[in-house]
Amino acid sequence: MILDDKLKLLLIIAVVIILFLQGAWMFRDAERNGHNKWLWGLLGLIQFPTYLLIYMLFVRRRRRND
Repeated sequence: MILDDKLKLLLIIAVVIILFLQGAWMFRDAERNGHNKWLWGLLGLIQFPTYLLIYMLFVRRRRRND
C-alpha cells in the first residue's frame, strides 16, 4: 500500500514535469516563429502528446513549406 502511494506520487510528478516542459517548449517555439505563443503554451500544459503532435504536424510543417 505504501509503495503504491509513492509510485502514484512519482507518476504525478513525472506527468507535471512533462506537461510543463512541453508547454514551455511550445510557448518559446511559437514565439520564435510568430505564432500565438499563449495559445500553444497553454494547450501544451493541458495534455500530452496530442497538442504537441498537432503543433508539430500543422504549425511547424506550414513553416517549412513557406
